[in-house]
Amino acid sequence: MKKILTVLGVLVLAVILVVGVGTWLGGRGNENTPPTGPAPAPGETTGAEQPASCPAFEVIAAPGTWESRADDDPVNPTANPNSLLLNVTRPLQEAYGGQATAAGADGGVKVWTLPYAAQFRNINALTEMTYDDSRNQGYSRVSDELAATHGACPGTKFLLVGFSQGAVLTGDLATDIGNGNGPVPADTVAGVSLIADGRREDGKGTLVGSPAVQGIGAEIALSSVNLLVQPIVPGATMRGPRPTDFGALNDRVNQFCDPADLVCSAPRDIGNAIQRANDLVAANGIHARYSTNGNVVPGQTVPQWVVSWARGIIDAGR
Repeated sequence: MKKILTVLGVLVLAVILVVGVGTWLGGRGNENTPPTGPAPAPGETTGAEQPASCPAFEVIAAPGTWESRADDDPVNPTANPNSLLLNVTRPLQEAYGGQATAAGADGGVKVWTLPYAAQFRNINALTEMTYDDSRNQGYSRVSDELAATHGACPGTKFLLVGFSQGAVLTGDLATDIGNGNGPVPADTVAGVSLIADGRREDGKGTLVGSPAVQGIGAEIALSSVNLLVQPIVPGATMRGPRPTDFGALNDRVNQFCDPADLVCSAPRDIGNAIQRANDLVAANGIHARYSTNGNVVPGQTVPQWVVSWARGIIDAGR
């Protein structure tokens, strides 16, 4: 009985760490959501002419839990001034103007930040939207934005960036797009960067830096004990791994994970969870520190790397 309680205690700790990111940020079941509308085949484009007013690139950023709000401004988000992805979107807006501009000879760049609930109902916040509903809302809104831009601007290329809950839904969407089930053709997506993806696993996308990552995403690690998780975080289905890799996008997806971050590097089995319990307690703030942690990508922070990566693609493609 003591061992069972110890295991359950570690699992409870794991879930609380996953949902407790907002404390350090200063803020307060099913498979991937099916896309709406007909899905284009991988690589298929409409061949329609690109209007001169369209951006050459659109950067879509999906913030993490408690870093967004459903009614936030997607061009100038203010929901959480400590949002990690502001360290990506603001430099890109400063470099390229932020909104869709006349394409002209140089092309324009649109920077769009997902406005969604970004909540995670748990035993300490039972009035919040469930993780499943929040994630699905985010998936749907990014999907709609992609479809709307592609419908009006078929030549526009997309760069997708997500953190934490935003990385999970962005990774789910990239999986669908790369396998021909998404709202836009795979060849319109120039690249994807996922920071602390809760469904991260080896071989799906490219892990940038952090060669010492030994764990897997929390949704995968906790999927076998989903029923134990539900009383703690009701409506947060631990769905396990994504059904496939990123398909046509697999070599265009970057993954970032601190080896001590439980969200993307959770223990692979319960035995390891017990052995690492003290380590998990010591490392519980790591998930919130990608904007200052210089150890994930040597010599720079993850947001700095992502900004350089995005600028390289944009400058080469304009």
